[in-house]
Amino acid sequence: MKYQSLDFIEIDSLLSSEQKEIRQSVRKFVDDEVLPKITQAFRQEEFPRELIKKCAEMGLLGANLKGYDCAGLDTVSYGLIMQEIERADSGFRSFVSVQGALCMYPIYAFGTEEQKQKFLPAMAAGDKIGCFGLTEPDYGSNPGGMITTAKETDKGYVLNGNKMWITNGSIADLAIVWAKLDGVVRGFIVEKGTAGFSTSLMEGKFSLRASITSELHFENCLIPKENILPNVQGLKGPLSCLSQARFGIAWGALGAANACYWSALHYVKNRIMFDKPLAGYQLIQAKLAKMVQEISKGQLLVWHLSQLKDQGKLKPAQISLAKMNNVRMALDVAREARDMLGANGIIDEYPVIRHMLNLETVNTYEGTEDIHRLIIGREVTGISAFD
Repeated sequence: MKYQSLDFIEIDSLLSSEQKEIRQSVRKFVDDEVLPKITQAFRQEEFPRELIKKCAEMGLLGANLKGYDCAGLDTVSYGLIMQEIERADSGFRSFVSVQGALCMYPIYAFGTEEQKQKFLPAMAAGDKIGCFGLTEPDYGSNPGGMITTAKETDKGYVLNGNKMWITNGSIADLAIVWAKLDGVVRGFIVEKGTAGFSTSLMEGKFSLRASITSELHFENCLIPKENILPNVQGLKGPLSCLSQARFGIAWGALGAANACYWSALHYVKNRIMFDKPLAGYQLIQAKLAKMVQEISKGQLLVWHLSQLKDQGKLKPAQISLAKMNNVRMALDVAREARDMLGANGIIDEYPVIRHMLNLETVNTYEGTEDIHRLIIGREVTGISAFD
């Protein structure tokens, strides 16, 4: 049976015909191109690089940016893209998110016109891949404590330090790196092949196995002066990028939740237990009803926040609410679905266990649940609990 996302409260009635067409085209791409490869990619801990150009051809890289050969889509359309891609795999969606929200966006928002012309069309075409260097071995939830430094010289900027847990790092043609210059956080574009810049692959993950995760190393790495992002200083730069990515994650998590719900629903309707389908038992129906309840609320949440984003009214704390809520919801749905499938829930013939493992990471990166609670707490009380 062909996959359909849950529409219990008629969310589709809020979508334009163009938004539905975009969703359908990405859904077909996922069905035809991504899903046939993703299980093996997860098993082998490999990223399906052959899909990069296909993503680019569909306009999925930096899809919500305007100009520079980007698609310039509205926020809901962008969110639907994230949802459909994560229906396949959170790791694959991570690639698309990092390329657009964490690498193309800072160049678009904070770069010079020369930087935009040089990098953005190539990145939209999938000819240049980016990564985002913020997290360090000892500084994740507290990025302001970073110890990577930049020093200005007559020849440019010299970077020293290490970044960790970097999606796309080992295949990236450029890195957006955040470092302290005279004690102030600044952003730099570091291109592959620059002397003093190296990467190492992080292996042995039990989650996001179809995504490349790396460490970035900078040892007296000299970059030209024109590669600094001139139009932002302080943590506002990286945090604004994280807001873009977190918003996509809030949409994307709905795709993983939908995939698990869809798989569980059709499994229990066909699995016979004590002479009738599992779906006929009260405990199973109660679990399905809970999934429907939570997914529907998550759909409405991101749709509404998308309207605020397009109006320029969306606040970072509202994004925190959506990321925290929808990822936790998706993880709970995945765990419940895994239980409903019984022993079959732990084999990758079904997508549930893969989504469940992936979502453990999604629930942690781009701000843990607790960090987002503190962001929301600060917003409603006016008091920071971080210090």
